[in-house]
Amino acid sequence: MTNETRRIPYGISDFKQLRRENLYYVDKTMYIERMEQAGHFLFLIRPRRFGKSLFLNMLSAYYDIEGKKEWDKLFSGLYVHDRPTREQGIYQVLKFDYSQAGGSLETLYENFDTYCCAQIDQFVIKYEKYYEPGFKDRILGMKNFNAKLDNTCSAARRQGIRLYLIIDEYDNFTNDILAEHGERIYHSLTHATGFYRDLFKKFKPNFDRILMLGVSPVTMDDLTSGYNIALAISMDARFNMMLGFSETEVRQMIRYYQQQGCIALGEDELLDDMRPWYDNYCFAMESVGTDPKMFNSDMVLYYLNHVIAHGKRPKQLIDPNTRTDYKKMKKLIALDGTGTYRMGIINKIAEQGFIVGNVEESFPAEHLTDKEMFVSLLYYYGMLTIGDIYGTRLKLVIPNNNVRQQYYGYLLEEYQRIHPVDISSLADTYDQAALDGDWRPLLDYIGQAYYDATAVRSLIEGERNLQGFMNAYLTLTPYYMTQPETELAHGYCDFFLMPELARYPMIGHSYILELKYLRQDATEQEAQVQWQEAVEQIKKYAQDRRVQHYIGHTQLHLIVAQVRGYQWQRVEEIC
Repeated sequence: MTNETRRIPYGISDFKQLRRENLYYVDKTMYIERMEQAGHFLFLIRPRRFGKSLFLNMLSAYYDIEGKKEWDKLFSGLYVHDRPTREQGIYQVLKFDYSQAGGSLETLYENFDTYCCAQIDQFVIKYEKYYEPGFKDRILGMKNFNAKLDNTCSAARRQGIRLYLIIDEYDNFTNDILAEHGERIYHSLTHATGFYRDLFKKFKPNFDRILMLGVSPVTMDDLTSGYNIALAISMDARFNMMLGFSETEVRQMIRYYQQQGCIALGEDELLDDMRPWYDNYCFAMESVGTDPKMFNSDMVLYYLNHVIAHGKRPKQLIDPNTRTDYKKMKKLIALDGTGTYRMGIINKIAEQGFIVGNVEESFPAEHLTDKEMFVSLLYYYGMLTIGDIYGTRLKLVIPNNNVRQQYYGYLLEEYQRIHPVDISSLADTYDQAALDGDWRPLLDYIGQAYYDATAVRSLIEGERNLQGFMNAYLTLTPYYMTQPETELAHGYCDFFLMPELARYPMIGHSYILELKYLRQDATEQEAQVQWQEAVEQIKKYAQDRRVQHYIGHTQLHLIVAQVRGYQWQRVEEIC
């Protein structure tokens, strides 16, 4: 990489730093005009790690009246540089990031007030020259945020100054309070005379434009009676591609670094590697079938940053930083006592890869524990995305393998809580299956664990509870991309263990596994008929032309397992 080569901005959300240091930037400035046309008071929700903070920092630099002297440096070469809107550079911008305003319940108000005071103080220091003499010292001398905000906004009105308010992570600390302390404490913050609700009541009358971004609509719904923000654009097709990367944008990035001599691997090779893990997001019903699906931008930057630094793909495809997001989601979906119901939904989604339902665009915290809200919550946290339209409802799908592993991880934790399994011993069986072609120890181990975990049966209704159990444990292996319900030869095989040869070229064996469930009272003749059907099915799956491509140099094993009750009835390899 030469000194002139733009570096990957992985982990950087400061737009000015990114442009000053000539880092790679995927241009999203074409959405500025659309946002101005949409309204003055806007509200947008996206899952974490989709570039929200960088986008807000870009807007702050664009609208800032103090940014004119750096206009060319910051925006040259971008869409908006030659097409500025009338409102470019006419605002004083006040920006909050409420993920910085948390703390313990006892110190929450104090921490929040201290943070907001610091932001106002920075604001008045920056824009002091636009106000009357003594303005800065007067505001800095005030002791609480409400006084600082009221006096700053009053001074701006007197001077005819236009104000733009940007709030990032507007729901961060309130969601934390909701998850940690429950609805009663949360309600006290966002209702009646709660300080958070009172704060939002002050915003709309004092700012010409407001944009808020977050992860879920819960807090906003609770605040709307006191703060009637006009337009939620979260599921508006005009903004479907505003955050995240399209495939075209990812290809352009790869080509740039190939031309710079930083990447030797092929464009399609890299995309084929990333697509199953980071792609496939859609945020608007009207965009289904028209807009390309979107990649998680942070994940793409994580991946390409590793490729450039090390010359090869990362073995750990999931950015470790996403683990905190997973923990937050777990707390929110465990708020009530409907664990059995929610586990059933999670298992159903993990098994079939989708669920049909609706997404509620807003709902109060008191409805967060309603069963029908659970699917909406999974959507907002990026655990589901819009895959298709099914009648009057949406087909909400698991976006990619990154998210699928989170589902399996959640199931696995529940199974392990009920009946712990020695994971280190299980790892030995993965080695035997992948390296030696000895698959039986692996299936015997999972089968015995399932039989022993009798309490698991109460978590998931229906005869296919073994499918979810195997999903969770098969996903633990690093050797394979576990693909449940994979479409092959016009049918759906139960499991395709696709070898990760790019990372583990020593893998010698791959697997298709077909499960068949026998009734407890099934006769031997019925069992034999079912077995023969499974044999014919799995042989057809093996003939699918894609299978030979996926398995590479490995030997393919076709395994049929017949299950009666909670035990293997018959498990054999089909030649």
